[in-house]
Amino acid sequence: MNEPVVIGVERDATGRHLARELRPGAFLAPRPLLPAADRIRVALVGTRAGLLAGDALGLRISVGPGARLELVEPAGLVAYDHRGGSSRWQARVDVAEGGELLWCGLPFVVSGGADVERDMDVRLAAGARMLWRDTLVLGRSGERGGSVRATTRVTYDGRELLVEDLDLTDPGPRGLPGILGPHRVIGAVTALGRTPPGPPHPYRTDLAGPGAQVRLLDTVAPAVDAELTAVWESWSGG
Repeated sequence: MNEPVVIGVERDATGRHLARELRPGAFLAPRPLLPAADRIRVALVGTRAGLLAGDALGLRISVGPGARLELVEPAGLVAYDHRGGSSRWQARVDVAEGGELLWCGLPFVVSGGADVERDMDVRLAAGARMLWRDTLVLGRSGERGGSVRATTRVTYDGRELLVEDLDLTDPGPRGLPGILGPHRVIGAVTALGRTPPGPPHPYRTDLAGPGAQVRLLDTVAPAVDAELTAVWESWSGG
């Protein structure tokens, strides 16, 4: 794997949030932003084009006890035509007791001819929380979209909270009714470590523990984006 991005934040005895480690990776560099009163904010800034065949983008994120980290993505990510190759995106997240991660991700576009494995591994201690927004887009304008397999594994206090293997590698089966049908945009807001408030949502699924998810499908991104923004704002408190 190429060098991963490493982000480590903590809260000291006075209550200040500190970035103890901000190490750039092969594709992204963490850049501190003006802090909010109750959190530290870090932008994931692209430093080179990707994903291309053979690329492996890694992220290692840790949030210390009682700390609060907000990750900001100025731009989405595009997996280009791999011309017979493959690529990988992998994130490992560790949140300690009382810590929280807010990650409002921008679209991950899987272009025609791309072949991507995407792995999200989250470990939450008791009392830790994470709010994650995620959008997969199969293909750029006019494309059917390439191959992607997205796996997610979240544990809370050592127990499995969310385990998912989203296999969208074959355009034929994924286009069947009951799977994706004509849709090529898959977006979700997922609360982990707490049961979010707010009015009921027709596509809300409560997890097997503290957490819930709203997932939406559509043929275009704007409709999904608008509805997920409303869910995000409700669940994050604005």
